[in-house]
Amino acid sequence: MLEYILSPSNLNAAYLQVKCNKGAGGVDKMEVESLKDYLVSHKDELITSILQGKYRPNPVRRVEIPKDNGQKRQLGIPTVVDRVVQQAIAQILMPLYEPQFSDHSYGFRPKRNAHQALKKCRDYITEGNGYAVDLDLEKFFDKVNHSKLIEVLSRTIKDGRVVSLIHKYLNAGVQVGGNIEASEMGVPQGGPLSPLLSNIMLNELDKELERRGHKFVRYADDMVILCSSKRSAERVMGSIIRFIEDRLFLKVNREKSQVAYISKIKFLGYSFYKAKGEGRLRIHPKSVSKMKAKLKELTARSNGWGNDRRKESLRQYIIGWVNYFKLADMQSLLLRVDEWYRRRIRMVIWKQWKRIRTKLTNLVKLGAEKPKAREWANTRKGHWHIANSFILATTITINRLRQAGYVFLSDYYQKVRIKT
Repeated sequence: MLEYILSPSNLNAAYLQVKCNKGAGGVDKMEVESLKDYLVSHKDELITSILQGKYRPNPVRRVEIPKDNGQKRQLGIPTVVDRVVQQAIAQILMPLYEPQFSDHSYGFRPKRNAHQALKKCRDYITEGNGYAVDLDLEKFFDKVNHSKLIEVLSRTIKDGRVVSLIHKYLNAGVQVGGNIEASEMGVPQGGPLSPLLSNIMLNELDKELERRGHKFVRYADDMVILCSSKRSAERVMGSIIRFIEDRLFLKVNREKSQVAYISKIKFLGYSFYKAKGEGRLRIHPKSVSKMKAKLKELTARSNGWGNDRRKESLRQYIIGWVNYFKLADMQSLLLRVDEWYRRRIRMVIWKQWKRIRTKLTNLVKLGAEKPKAREWANTRKGHWHIANSFILATTITINRLRQAGYVFLSDYYQKVRIKT
């Protein structure tokens, strides 16, 4: 198997994928742009050292990115050379493991996505499963037990050299500041291999849940089990936690894990409800809050952006956001958000006009009567207050904003919404 991983065609495909993904450099500070020249000069040396078992991966570079809950998610960025080797391993292992994976698993897999996972949940709810076991694996990517993972890998991978190479990546260490820390557990997020290894590990849980006949959906380390009653959900939760902790040596966060009615849980940014006996999807309140915070950031009065940049940034964000949440029933919600969002845009425009003469000229040009325009042009009230005034609502109208190039959530949702 190692020879297949290191074959010219596989390594070239891995290089092209790493180049396409771009991304920051690792501890050696080599960037993707320098990768081709390095590989041309050192390819034979790299391949020989791996075949002889002498290759030692570099530690990953620790970076932190903010999570929705205000905490930080830790990523480990491998060097670009190590990313190529990891990608080459993943390309050979993926076809080997894909047939073994559960139909209930949707994350980091070809031709599978979050929307499919959400539709499956909706189907289970329609079948009468109104209670959910919402499991939170505590810092899953940081807590994976290396010995257990190697044991699971060895069942399928019969080339010990490949298992040994993966083990070296697991033990490569982490650079935090100027210090190198040992990595005795965990699969650092950030490398091409970690999503596949996480699925291989959690496939053990999938198989156990299937053996017990449970209805569940998993996306990476985010999982929900649907049950017909609260009592059965509580019973399932207790037994599955024991399996996860005693057999897989993972940690369940009991404070964040819960048994709840479907409307009370958050899964992939969505929540659920029933209407006329059918499972339906709605957007979770936390996802709404996060979206409004982003729109507020993009329409800040003091970010120094020009109108073209602001419009383009808003267009890209709104189109991406609506395309992800288009499964949800949210037309009335988006109409309310759009009303607030238009007020934010009017606030920015009013501030841009600055001078009394400019305000007067523009209000008259947009159809306001001159006495009324003069009155409002001279007002000392704040930008946010004026943005909600009758004078701006009837001059800077939604149609004029559309013509100016602003995209609105409810408009785009009507174009792409999934009617099921």
